[in-house]
Amino acid sequence: MTTEVTLRVAMTCGGCSGAVERIIKKMEGVEDYSVSLETQKVVVKGNLDPQAVLEAISKTGKKTEFWQ
Repeated sequence: MTTEVTLRVAMTCGGCSGAVERIIKKMEGVEDYSVSLETQKVVVKGNLDPQAVLEAISKTGKKTEFWQ
């Protein structure tokens, strides 16, 4: 089952977005993702648990929340 998880992540530079991308690439079940520094939006698609994605990206130290 494919799930789409959309998050708002407080990223201020290319290093921040790179850190988020590295975390996503290590996750199992990810089929596709996009990280937008401009809109602070991260979309991850795949066979995933939304809460697990939120927790993994939060470990970068960036404020992370579900997109409203």
